[in-house]
Amino acid sequence: MLKVEIKKRLGDFQLDVSFSSDSGVQGILGPSGCGKSLTLRCIAGIEQPDSGYIELDGTVLFDSSKGINIPPQKRRVAYLFQGYALFPNMTARENILCGLRAEKDTRLKQQIYSDVLEMLQISELENHRPSQLSGGQAQRVALARILVNRPKLLMLDEPFSALDNQLRDQLQTQIKHLLDGYDGQSILVTHNHNEAYCLCQNLALMNEGRILTQSNTKKLFSDPGSISGAHITGCQNIVSAKKTGEFEVDIPDWGCRLKTAVPVRSNLCAIGIHARYFSPECTENLLSIQPADIVEGPFEMVIGFRCSGQNSVSADITWRIAKENMPKDMPKELGIPPECIFLLYPEQIR
Repeated sequence: MLKVEIKKRLGDFQLDVSFSSDSGVQGILGPSGCGKSLTLRCIAGIEQPDSGYIELDGTVLFDSSKGINIPPQKRRVAYLFQGYALFPNMTARENILCGLRAEKDTRLKQQIYSDVLEMLQISELENHRPSQLSGGQAQRVALARILVNRPKLLMLDEPFSALDNQLRDQLQTQIKHLLDGYDGQSILVTHNHNEAYCLCQNLALMNEGRILTQSNTKKLFSDPGSISGAHITGCQNIVSAKKTGEFEVDIPDWGCRLKTAVPVRSNLCAIGIHARYFSPECTENLLSIQPADIVEGPFEMVIGFRCSGQNSVSADITWRIAKENMPKDMPKELGIPPECIFLLYPEQIR
């Protein structure tokens, strides 16, 4: 079990986070600069919070009220930096063995080293220096260096940010297998909602130094709760709304009313609709549309459109559809399943 409740001020930025994790891969999803990496550095002991409490598996790592601040090297916490931080003048073997300096048993050290090399499939890279490694190879060597220390907590900071799309897809699968089989706890921070959905069982949404909400990943993506949460999870169509019935909302900017699948609370402030949720086959919540922009991608069409009653100052609505599913003729109407409408409320820490 990991418990984190910390505050840290850096200039004008205020970090104020509280969350816990006890199973699976815990994700922290949020935009760049929201405090994700700072949170990891505080957990690792690289940064000292101004106040708060950090506990891992019953061991208090930091408690400002009692003057407890365990040094980073004694926390049993592994932190994979964005840049991997490999020593450039050392081979992969030498870099990895840096993580085993405290192990005095030579035979056990070699066994741990060999096991990690086999698990990450990097045996052939032992004598390579970092300059000779690809981005994916460097990442696996850096992972090996921290895993040989058998940490209780593994933290990955934007592990795919420096990789091209093809390599990112390959390594995402490898990292998923690694995390699924990892005995300890793990935290992954990212600004990429696809990575968060694929790799994390539980997720905390973060913005401007605060945790907005924390829940099961699939549940959060199906109900982000707030406007910021909808933006962070990748919703492209967010518009002001007000309640007009138990299962009905009014969208003034679009000049329409929509039926919902769940009851609407009185403090509703907006709704969100993912770009792929519009459908020419759906007969519910029909919108008369007029296409504004059409962009063809390699695998999908991205259509910007406007409703017949939409006001002139509101943004175009975005519809995404796989090219093979695109109708021959542009539809005059699009429907929205009621269960695909996100109800968004004023932000509050949940």
